[in-house]
Amino acid sequence: MNGLANGHTNGHVDALPPSDAPSIALVEPTEEEKWAQWTLNGNSWKGALSLEGYCRREQHLANQDCTKNGGQSWWVLVDTACQGPRRRVLSGCETFCKPAVVAQNGKTTDVIVHGVGSVFCPPEHRGRGYAGRMLEELGKRLPTWQTSEKRKCLFSILYSDIGKKFYASHGWEPFPSSHISLPPVEESANSSKLPGLKELQAEDLAPLCAADEALLRKNLVDAANGKTRVALIPNVETIRWHHAREQFVGTELYGRFPSIKGGVVGDKEGQRIWCYWTRMWSNPNKGESKGNTLHILRIVIEPNVVPGSVVPAIAALLARAQREAAEWHMEQVDYWNPSPEVVAAAQLLDPKAEVVDRDSESIASLRWFGESPSDGGSIADSIEWVANEKYGWC
Repeated sequence: MNGLANGHTNGHVDALPPSDAPSIALVEPTEEEKWAQWTLNGNSWKGALSLEGYCRREQHLANQDCTKNGGQSWWVLVDTACQGPRRRVLSGCETFCKPAVVAQNGKTTDVIVHGVGSVFCPPEHRGRGYAGRMLEELGKRLPTWQTSEKRKCLFSILYSDIGKKFYASHGWEPFPSSHISLPPVEESANSSKLPGLKELQAEDLAPLCAADEALLRKNLVDAANGKTRVALIPNVETIRWHHAREQFVGTELYGRFPSIKGGVVGDKEGQRIWCYWTRMWSNPNKGESKGNTLHILRIVIEPNVVPGSVVPAIAALLARAQREAAEWHMEQVDYWNPSPEVVAAAQLLDPKAEVVDRDSESIASLRWFGESPSDGGSIADSIEWVANEKYGWC
């Protein structure tokens, strides 16, 4: 969620300093300034909510297990030379501290990663380089932010909604960003031919997330190919943050929230396939679907799944997601960076489904703080972002 959101201020534009002024500093906002940020960027990111509802949602999400107690930080670029009772805020953003793992030379290291979100600059401040200055200062701060000798930060991520060039020019290089979409369907024509599944409730997620994490860590090392491999940990706290978001909006719009969080095919450990999903409402008109998306957050395939059963199992999960999309007024079901098996499963349900390479919205981008590639090439060529799926979005 990184555009340059619109907003309004009462600042005197003519007195604004140049972006390279030494009086400009990146600081943590006061509580009043934090609420002002939400008010400023809300028109761009409130989706189906009212502005007041959006501000309450942001406060709600800031108090989840993965965001409270330092899991989420807010930043503002201010002019310290401005005289008056309030600081002049020129630009702002927020960061999320997430657990991650890096695999190098056959070994894994647990690290933290800072995800950058909600970059905004009021329109009367735009075109002056403030967002770029903020990212420059943020890039200096994040490598040591919330770190210790045993807790390193080797990279930062963000998801650009303004294309690939702006953030790349400030160090966040674009990585593969594709998806495949399916329409909402109340009942798939192939349902009778697909395997059965168990619907996942909130209480089912923790053990599956733990099994997923263990498998992901093993695969990072086993699949070593000479590249540095990185992955965000898909822990239950991360998945619950997404669900807290959909539960808040669902309650605001419909007075209830979805109970089905995903599905699993198979019941024998080591032979299961499962997924988690979340619903995102963008259409402010209750009951209208345009712009609303059910996102598959993560698909997990355990190593001992019976050969030949992977594609039908994934198709069963996607078909169930299509039904959820129809019930909750979604325009489509999306899954990011699909594997060949996921593509085959989607096309089993809809032969017209095809992979779309995004070039303007939700561009997964990464800035590396570790050692630079020895050949001087790009970070995207030397680092593999494993499990680059929607669960990592912020």
